Amino acid sequence: MIDFTQLLPKHEVKTIGKHDLHLEIYEGHTAPPSVNSAKRPPLLFVHGAYTGSWMWSKYIPHFVELGWTCYVMNLRSHYKSRVMDMTKITFEDYLEDIREVLGECDEPPVLIGFSMGGILSQKIAEATALAGLVVIDSSLSQEVHQLIPYPESDRMIPDIVIPPPAREEHSSIDESAEDIAFQRKYLQMESSKAFLTFSAAFGSSGGVSINGDFITCPSLVIKAVESDEEERRGQLTAEQLDAEYAGLWDTTHTGLLVGQRYMEAVEIILKWLHRGK
Repeated sequence: MIDFTQLLPKHEVKTIGKHDLHLEIYEGHTAPPSVNSAKRPPLLFVHGAYTGSWMWSKYIPHFVELGWTCYVMNLRSHYKSRVMDMTKITFEDYLEDIREVLGECDEPPVLIGFSMGGILSQKIAEATALAGLVVIDSSLSQEVHQLIPYPESDRMIPDIVIPPPAREEHSSIDESAEDIAFQRKYLQMESSKAFLTFSAAFGSSGGVSINGDFITCPSLVIKAVESDEEERRGQLTAEQLDAEYAGLWDTTHTGLLVGQRYMEAVEIILKWLHRGK
């Protein structure tokens, strides 16, 4: 198994705040002559549930190589952040963590959130000046879920913590056995209190409401699509954020970050970042 964290470029590591959040900072290389080298905002990556900064390991080298400085955070009690009582951690705690890391950025960044990190990033964007917002297969807002809800039969009531999702060793439609083994090495428990706030699949009565009128930065929505319903959920999220939209058919949720087609998502983000330049 390849551990993709071991292939990352040299970088600075900080431990910040009262919860000892683990923050990795990758300085962007000097952009090649063929690339517009105008000053660029930093990129701040927010991982999803069960995971950490390691989940972005395939992405980071591509952005660094093209001159983008990347801040890759870990929410409290995730990956190399200090271990805490996961039964007490809330969605609001995670928002506080992102705000704390934002304070480390010299200027407003482009906030890039995956899954749970996507809905957290949308909530942050309502009240924070950002250079841009990218959400990748984000958990649904209350408004989108009300329009196209997940089936009642898919819903679960979690215990005090939620164990990491089981990953079989065989490959998926866009993830190799090696990709899955990499995730299994690092997946961890997650906070039930956080899930009960934002996830209709885990018993939330409505999810997190997002007011798209408050989000004024340029935005991009990327969605893993395996059905017409999922495509429509992605399109509705983009409409709510007044964002550009890209649906990638026959991809999986985690495959967008660590699967065999992850470069398609990276290229979509890079093209969007360079828009108008």
